[in-house]
Amino acid sequence: MHTPRTLASWSRPTGFALALAAGALGLSACTTTTDTAPPAAAASSFSTQAKLDSAVTATLDRLYRVVPGSREMVQHAAGVLVFPEVIGGALIVGAEHGRGALRVGGRTAGYYSTTGASVGWQVGGQSKAVVYVFSTREALQKFQASKGWTAGADATVAIGKVSANGSVDSETVRQPVVSFVMNNVGLEVGVSLTGAKISPITP
Repeated sequence: MHTPRTLASWSRPTGFALALAAGALGLSACTTTTDTAPPAAAASSFSTQAKLDSAVTATLDRLYRVVPGSREMVQHAAGVLVFPEVIGGALIVGAEHGRGALRVGGRTAGYYSTTGASVGWQVGGQSKAVVYVFSTREALQKFQASKGWTAGADATVAIGKVSANGSVDSETVRQPVVSFVMNNVGLEVGVSLTGAKISPITP
């Protein structure tokens, strides 16, 4: 909450205030997206189930194009959790937030939010798509039974890798839980999601 200030006090900006304002302008100039709102607000673009479901479908289609062999991997998996837009905040340092949906057998089985420490986000509020593939029924059931599931603590989440021939690495396919992170360019390699907390929601 801001303390009210008099007109006279506003008319005498301090050097610190001017420097702070200049710094804010500098950050906005580095922004790579047009949305610089805090993560929780920015992620509200998928405020209805229909919008979120549509975004999930589009994200999966993109994954299939970017990573050859991922369609077959998802089809044989017990379930897939998709966050179409996870946003790292420029104003809230080290935070990220997004909404997504879990699909089992091709149908939506629940909606979730993800929050956690940012890894590799650039200043300005980078948006990335995050996909978790639950390869085994046991891994999926453990996730669904939890009311708050944390990557790395409740299950080891392997980073999805692509082999030399451009398809999903054979070792990746054998992992119980695998993650894929996509930015504006394509698959982002080596991004760890350890510490990300996922909780059920109702959009």
